[in-house]
Amino acid sequence: MIAENTQTQMRKGILEYCVLLIISRGEIYASDIIAELKSAKLLVVEGTLYPLLTRLKNNGLLSYNWVESTSGPPRKYYTLTPLGTAMLSQLDVTWQELSFAIAKSKNQTNP
Repeated sequence: MIAENTQTQMRKGILEYCVLLIISRGEIYASDIIAELKSAKLLVVEGTLYPLLTRLKNNGLLSYNWVESTSGPPRKYYTLTPLGTAMLSQLDVTWQELSFAIAKSKNQTNP
């Protein structure tokens, strides 16, 4: 049970980073973000993603564009703003530092 809680917190901690990475590749619809996260084994439901997207938009990291759909109502497609791109660059550095720290910790030998 303790491991599950830690795993959940780790996934929550990197969710924003993963969402920004996905959006950085180009304009994308929320359902496609969910599909990509699920394929990466980061199970996310709409009730988790939409509040995150709203928060990122309110913080100036995302913008969106309404696109007419042939199969229903218009869809909201997300893109990074310049501020979002700068934030992603900062998170890239942090991820590299964390990855290094983990690798270093795993490979550390006791004298």
